[in-house]
Formats: sequence, C-alpha cells, structure tokens
Amino acid sequence: MSPAVVPPVGARIRQARLERGTSLRALAREIGVSASLVSQIETGKSQPSVSTLYAITTTLGISVESLFDAREEAASTPPATIRPAGPPATIRPAGPPAASPATVPSAASPDTVPLAASPDTVPPAASPDTVPLALAALAAESGRRIGPLVAAGGRETLELDSGVVWERLGRVPGVDTDFLLVTYRPGGSSSGSGALMRHPGTEYGYLTSGELILTLAFEEYTLRPGDSVCFESTTPHRYRNDGEVPAVGVWFVSGDVQ
Repeated sequence: MSPAVVPPVGARIRQARLERGTSLRALAREIGVSASLVSQIETGKSQPSVSTLYAITTTLGISVESLFDAREEAASTPPATIRPAGPPATIRPAGPPAASPATVPSAASPDTVPLAASPDTVPPAASPDTVPLALAALAAESGRRIGPLVAAGGRETLELDSGVVWERLGRVPGVDTDFLLVTYRPGGSSSGSGALMRHPGTEYGYLTSGELILTLAFEEYTLRPGDSVCFESTTPHRYRNDGEVPAVGVWFVSGDVQ
C-alpha cells in the first residue's frame, strides 16, 4: 500500500499569501525568486525545492506542517462549538449507531459534540459513545492529530523539486514540530540552485540508508547509515545525495514558525 500523496501545496501557499495581503511579486521579491516561479508553484505547474519551500513558509509566517493539512476539507466542515460552563449539550440520535470508541468518524455536527474548554481534552465524564464525536470535531480543526499510530502505507507525502520526498510520521496538535521520513533520490538536493538555506527551528536527523552530504556553514559532512546530526536551522545549510541509491532518514525539526 503506497503512502497517501498530499494534494499540491500551491493552493495552500496561495491561500496563505492572500490571507496576509501579500502580492505574488512581493513574495517573490522577498524570497529571491522570480514571480513566474511563485506563480507556477501556486498553480501546481512546478513543485518548490526544500529551500524555496522553507523560504516561502518563513516569509508568510506559516509552518511547514500546515502545508500537509487538508485545509480545504476543514473549511467545508462547520467548526466545533465550545459551549460555556453548565449542563453539557444533548447528544441527539441521528442516523446509524455511533462508532466504537476506537473509530473516529469523518465529521460530526457541532450541536452533538460537548467539548471541554481545552481543545485537546475530552471531558472526563464523557461516555464511550461521546468520545468518538469529540475526537471527530478535533480532527476537523486545522490542528488535527495524526496518530498515535501511523501505518507505513498510510503516511501523507509531499513530492518536492530536486528529487526530495517528505513523508509525515505524525502530528500532535499544539506541538510545534515537523516529524518526517525524508528521501533524497540519487542526485537529489534541498536546493536546485546549490544555495544554502536558513529557516527557524532546531534540526535533528538520523540517516537509515544511503549517503547524504550536509553542508553546514563552512563545513561539509558525509552522513552514512547510523549517523545523526543536530544544529540550529538558522545556520546556512544544504543537503545533497551524490550517490547512486536513495538516501533515507528520519528528520525532526522543532520550533518552526506557526
């Protein structure tokens, strides 16, 4: 079973740009690329490189994680209502019986979901039948939870330019991290132009197979299976795979912008 490919990120980038009132040319000028390239990325005609993607998200003040989220689906789902303190809302019977506690329905009516004040908390006294409804409402929010178990065949993936693939390994709402399985195909690089990138956060990586070259400021390191790296992501850096087999590893970036 192949991973679930996330729809092109261009529409989400365009939405974030318009929400901030930034023109296409202004964004292109800010990140140092042509307006034509930004337009092609937004329309899905071109995929950004890792470095361009980080430059865009940093400039727009959004997280890389947000590009994975199905924002269009969330926008079409009525948000859950946070009710004031007092008697909980009545659970109205509607349609087929409620799913078992281990199943999270794809949608829930706001009138049928009693939520606590904290969006990540299920009321302690909730019955087994109400728990899936509350979790479904939380899943419909932009900060949806991915996990706790993410099957190998169910990971969401982003295909980026320059031979790089990101697969999301998990997501906990309110926790500011990118938790990714990263693949650099032979000849793949985080920057097609060879430029070094900088972005907010602290970066941790562990290579499981292949070889990967890390340029970090004025130093160059060769990562082999079992090697790990960690550094502040504001340090200029770049990854590339000069080998003939894919370089695969687990990457964890904390403290990204939101």
